[in-house]
Amino acid sequence: MDKNTLIGFSLIALVLVGFSLWNRPSAEEQARIEHYRDSIQQVMQEQAALEAAGLAEEQQKAQASMPDSTSALFSASQGEEALVTLKNELVELQLSTKGGRICKATLFEYDGLDGNPVVLFDKEDSRMNFSFTGKNENIRTENLYFQPLGATDSTVTMRLVAGADRFIDFNYLLPGGQYLADLTIEAHGMDNFFTANTQNLNIDWYQRARQLEKGFSFEQRFATLTYKEKGDDTDYLSETSEETEEIAPAVDWIAFKNQFFSSVLIADQDFNKTTLSSVPQQENSGYLKKYEARMEAFFDPTGVQPTNLQLYFGPNHFKTLQATNKLVHGGKDTELEDLVYLGWPLMRWINRWFTINVFDWLSGWGLNMGIVLLLMTIIVKIIVYPTTYKSYMSSAKMRVLRPYVEEINKKYPNPEDAMKKQQETMALYSRYGVSPLGGCLPMLIQMPVYIALFNFVPNAIELRGESFLWAKDLSTYDDVINWDTNIWPLGDHLSLFCLLFSVTNILNTWYMMRQQKDAMAGQQQMPGMKIMMYAMPIMFIFFLNDYSAGLNYYYFISGLISILIMFVLRKATDDKALLAKLEARMEANKNKPRKMTGMMAKMEALQKQLEEQQRLQQQQQQNRNKR
Repeated sequence: MDKNTLIGFSLIALVLVGFSLWNRPSAEEQARIEHYRDSIQQVMQEQAALEAAGLAEEQQKAQASMPDSTSALFSASQGEEALVTLKNELVELQLSTKGGRICKATLFEYDGLDGNPVVLFDKEDSRMNFSFTGKNENIRTENLYFQPLGATDSTVTMRLVAGADRFIDFNYLLPGGQYLADLTIEAHGMDNFFTANTQNLNIDWYQRARQLEKGFSFEQRFATLTYKEKGDDTDYLSETSEETEEIAPAVDWIAFKNQFFSSVLIADQDFNKTTLSSVPQQENSGYLKKYEARMEAFFDPTGVQPTNLQLYFGPNHFKTLQATNKLVHGGKDTELEDLVYLGWPLMRWINRWFTINVFDWLSGWGLNMGIVLLLMTIIVKIIVYPTTYKSYMSSAKMRVLRPYVEEINKKYPNPEDAMKKQQETMALYSRYGVSPLGGCLPMLIQMPVYIALFNFVPNAIELRGESFLWAKDLSTYDDVINWDTNIWPLGDHLSLFCLLFSVTNILNTWYMMRQQKDAMAGQQQMPGMKIMMYAMPIMFIFFLNDYSAGLNYYYFISGLISILIMFVLRKATDDKALLAKLEARMEANKNKPRKMTGMMAKMEALQKQLEEQQRLQQQQQQNRNKR
């Protein structure tokens, strides 16, 4: 580490220590903080007690529904739990004979925080119960034991025996090379067990979404219970607060989503009477959300037509999910790729057809992801360069016309002549073919691209676990500088890429305001606006400090390139030659006066209206004086 680096880190440390000392609470404030913490602890204890009470109630219901010795299912209520494993090169699923359900999902191609393959959930985190309403008794599968038949790496039948030649089969199939498993439910010889009008079964699916990434708040922000209504778009419950929602229309699928991985239950014959619930979990609990879904699914008690379900346990990777759509039964347009959030419609369109394809093309070269993001930034800058150049030239034209504007300012020194001064300035710009707003529209055109990338980078699973420079994982924050105390609102770390981005943003702001000052010809900038312009980059430190290093790195490189572009353009611009060009154009169009349009036309109309009002006021005053 060289001398300059040591000085830089020492200055940062001094700032942080000074801020910490300055921000230290007084004894009275400390007492309020302790009271607040005690209140939070009490709320958490009450919530835990309520959850425990709810679990106890569920267990009581389950125990009450347990078959007695006279039940056809009594033998199925006795047994010991055993595990059956299905696996391919991508995923391993463990099934429990108790409940006949998938109780654990492991993804081989992705590592967790402990360095082992990602485990989406295990039997302690999840529950899936199937309920069947019979004539004399009901079936709840979660406490019944199934018999595993014909188990291989890719298939197994879990059989629930209800008597001689009477059973319900849960047939599981995990094909090779995909994350999607099939589940068919078929009844055999169960006609007399159910009523003639039985047409559905009930599913109660529960899962606590594990924290799989380093940054809790950032990951929790992208963890959502998502669903798709039949023939409609996808939707989701609140990312930040507890929410329960009853869905009246039929539902195609329900997803318990983490930031980068999802567990999805897909219905061939639709879900109905669906109730969904999402409850955020406390930090350091190891979990992000508690999800629950209750719904009805098709069921034929005669066994003529099976219940067809599919389960996806895999990454939120756009093209993987697109490919999975083709594997879904029933020919539905499931739109699973919507699990990758790409922003509002316009930004989503940009990401879907431009960003993802360019990113995949660059990634296919085998480059480090930091280099991929650098090349993407350069490509984006090249694409938006025409608008950048137009914006700069608009500012440059106003700059070279500054002497003429200053003459107008001297001509109208009084505040009451401000409107005349403004009108004459606009007329000057019109004669020279310059628009004061010419630099705004190009910047607005660029905004959707930058917002699209803001949505894409945090959801790009390709960045997960990829290191670059000092960042060990571009998908989460690079806490090169960290400490034990949580400093509000900064947290317990400082992201170096975030700091670099904010510094370049401040430099960019300074340079643009300097250019603006040169072009404003003596007109005073609003002090409040100047403060805001400089305050925003500083606020970004607090806002983006826990965002992904990849996003902050992209913004840092983008800001740095913007500064370089503006510097080169300024050096390459000959103000005298530009002014001569504007003079020549003005002379050429001297006999073809330009009609004012837009803002300048409105300013001219407003000036005429004010002049007419002043004339009327003067006339009224003269009439009063005569009296």
